[in-house]
Amino acid sequence: MPKRVITKKIGEVLIERSVITREQLDKALAKQKESGGMIGQVLIQLGFVNETEIALALTAQYGFPYLPLESYEIDKNLMQIIPVDIARQYCLIPIDRIGNALTLAMADPTNMKAIDDVEQLTRCVVQSFVSTPSDIRKAIDKYYG
Repeated sequence: MPKRVITKKIGEVLIERSVITREQLDKALAKQKESGGMIGQVLIQLGFVNETEIALALTAQYGFPYLPLESYEIDKNLMQIIPVDIARQYCLIPIDRIGNALTLAMADPTNMKAIDDVEQLTRCVVQSFVSTPSDIRKAIDKYYG
């Protein structure tokens, strides 16, 4: 799979999309310096954005397609491919498999360790979609039981 080329940071993408202001980004960056964490999560904690806005910015930033999981039916047999602890650890869920091509919904599709681990575990090539962390957690609860 080709590496994605990132030309803009997510904060810049959110400003361009008029989701946040420069001042809100500066506040979030200051808070991130204090307490750490990913800038998207800091912006959510501060109430400047919601998960969907972050997911859509990721799709704009990296070119990953966005998949809202609420309206998507997943084949329960796919849950045997990836153990629940891996799904929870990396906040991902398998949504389709054709041959050795495995499609995942991921909160962070740039997490190469997660993709590498899943590819080694499943012997599949991973294709990623972006979804919100809460949608993925709900889907994990629903499909893994």
